[in-house]
Amino acid sequence: MVNNALEARTWEILNKIPDPEIPVISLVDLGIIRHVRATAGTVEIGVSPTYSGCPATEVIRKDIQAAVTGAGIDGLKIVDVLSPPWSSDWISERGAQALRRYGIAPPMSLQAAKNAAHPVACPRCGSTLTERISEFGSTPCKALLRCTACLEPFEQFKCI
Repeated sequence: MVNNALEARTWEILNKIPDPEIPVISLVDLGIIRHVRATAGTVEIGVSPTYSGCPATEVIRKDIQAAVTGAGIDGLKIVDVLSPPWSSDWISERGAQALRRYGIAPPMSLQAAKNAAHPVACPRCGSTLTERISEFGSTPCKALLRCTACLEPFEQFKCI
């Protein structure tokens, strides 16, 4: 919820900052921006890492700092929000669509992940005839799969 014009402006800035590992999705659409609170002289931004030890966390903090202060907003305070921990369910629908267009299968919901029979759809052709090649892709938060219909490899953002 936006309480004032400064918070709204800050949200607009944050919505333009790409995730450093998956640049087609913004930090807002990734769901890691937990809050923006503007008070007299301070803008506090709450950020949750996607998982403990994520190597992009410091880059994200620096990107936020550069974008917000570069837009002329002073008194920035970035705080870590660890509870509740980030969930892949927090990725917006717009973010999921961006991942799919980029060739990464978005994570399924936590509920769907519990159903082992729920197949992962290929982001290229849409087929659910897919197989997991490796538990880890180019980053620890992605797995490597292959579509047996179009034979293309692709990554899936893991359900966390």
